[in-house]
Amino acid sequence: MIKDFRAIDKSIDKFKKKSSNEHFSEFLRELGRCDENAQRQKILEMNEIIDEMEEEEFKSVFTKKWFNKMDEMIKEGEVKIENAFYLLEHLGYCIVLNDMWALGFGYSSLNKRFEKMIINENEKKEDKDEKLLADLCKSYGCISTFFSKELISIIVPCLLKDALNKEEKEESKKDVEIVLLALCHIGKCVILDNELFLKEIKDIILYHQEHNNMTHLAYQYAWEFLINRLFCNRYLEDAIMNELHFAREAAREVEELMKSVDWKRKKEEKGRETKEELAITRWINLLYRNFCCRLLMNEEYSGIIRSIARLFRASRDNYSKFGCSCIVIFEAMAKFRGVKIEDLLKGGANDAVLEEIQRPTLNDKMVYNCLEFFMNVSQRLKEKKKDEMEEAKRKAFKKEIFEKMEEEGYEEIIAMFKETKYITP
Repeated sequence: MIKDFRAIDKSIDKFKKKSSNEHFSEFLRELGRCDENAQRQKILEMNEIIDEMEEEEFKSVFTKKWFNKMDEMIKEGEVKIENAFYLLEHLGYCIVLNDMWALGFGYSSLNKRFEKMIINENEKKEDKDEKLLADLCKSYGCISTFFSKELISIIVPCLLKDALNKEEKEESKKDVEIVLLALCHIGKCVILDNELFLKEIKDIILYHQEHNNMTHLAYQYAWEFLINRLFCNRYLEDAIMNELHFAREAAREVEELMKSVDWKRKKEEKGRETKEELAITRWINLLYRNFCCRLLMNEEYSGIIRSIARLFRASRDNYSKFGCSCIVIFEAMAKFRGVKIEDLLKGGANDAVLEEIQRPTLNDKMVYNCLEFFMNVSQRLKEKKKDEMEEAKRKAFKKEIFEKMEEEGYEEIIAMFKETKYITP
């Protein structure tokens, strides 16, 4: 094993001395001269290098010409289809994980080959190779940017069936992660009918809630796939909030993921983003889109406010990206009338923003976001309530916010708010 990794390190060093196109063209030629086992080792080296690529480098390598060459080698039997899947699944995984696109694939002969194989394999009445079909759908689902209705009607059910694999082995978990990542990618490109996915994705989420059979990233992809459907189909609200408990699960996941991050690690000690950090980032982005678009709200959302406040305090020293995102989410929450002002206060949003605004290294953008939060809150508190009890609450919260800011020494901010009629004592 140590020898294998030394070989990979040497390949990476060699790669740095050549252009990306030259190196991957050479890799393809070498694949055609290898036996099956040597091919798998060579592809492992290629996958390691793909992991290190930046976006521009990635685009320069994976062009139409590259995919055409891969197709030719599959056709001539120089690369076994199973080994091609091993490379293409990893390639697709990196594409979706890093929000990149392999635009050359859609115009390549490999794209046409996979489309034909998917349709032909699906139409078989007897001797259908379910594994081959699943592998085709995973690779195609991750890499492609265009999906016909016919392909969608085959690929989505096939991937959902594969994701319903309830084994808890590590290898199975990784496979389910790739499947759900492919579904998430497809969901960005097309609108889907509920009949095609809803029952299965609910079963996948509910089973995980009971048995914890998926990785954190796989679970996040399942939710992202479903929430993305909500933008075009508001009929999903009840299932998402009350059957599957999105708010409760998002808060729980963020709390769990936080335990796996070394928050004291300095910037210079960090490598590439860990899977836990990546999952937190994706949850934050999903939550931000929810509040910005005013999609969902119920009583369980107060837990999210507390979790985001804890994430802010854990991350603000050495993970400023997360800290900034937390403040931006609070700003969006304060605008969203579905969020109660008392929940923002009780959850610690107000305290978190006050703590952020007094930091000496605060930049202009963060000052703006912090002030926007208070302006949004105070604008909401200006609106008088017809119900006497609600009106009394409004006045009490208004006074509490004012006194808190005065206590922290923000006379200038209070004066500015008074002047602009956002808050009055």
